[in-house]
Amino acid sequence: MSAQWQSLVSQKIYLATQLAALSRDQASATEREACLQGAIELSLRARQLVLTLVARYHQEKQAMPASLEALIALIESTPDADVMAELARTPGSWWQHLDQLEMAQSQPPKQQKSVSDENVIAVSVASGPDRSVEGLLETLAAMKSFVTDLGDRHAEW
Repeated sequence: MSAQWQSLVSQKIYLATQLAALSRDQASATEREACLQGAIELSLRARQLVLTLVARYHQEKQAMPASLEALIALIESTPDADVMAELARTPGSWWQHLDQLEMAQSQPPKQQKSVSDENVIAVSVASGPDRSVEGLLETLAAMKSFVTDLGDRHAEW
């Protein structure tokens, strides 16, 4: 039964990767943004399904934890819970990158100040998560590696 969940997670990661790569080939900015946002949403869905996958690996057959905290409460101090909690705390991890992307997707874009010769003091880069295709593809690759390792560890039992 866990194999079906792992397959579903892998499918979402694969589709997100395809959409992210497709966004590079789009002619219009709207199409690029649609592909990128779709890839981010699929990535977030895959991350949510990882929680269910881990619960299934720990014999919680009906559980669909809504958050990492709910999963940790469900499976308590297991190596999987510890690894996932560490991912959530580690700056630059795929988990944190998806947290940042989720926050950015859930809020309207910040209004930018108008720029004129009188008010330009310094150049600043836009704040927020890395929404580049390359950044998302790196996150998806790390997520895929995590899911593969997780499956391999549990297949040994």
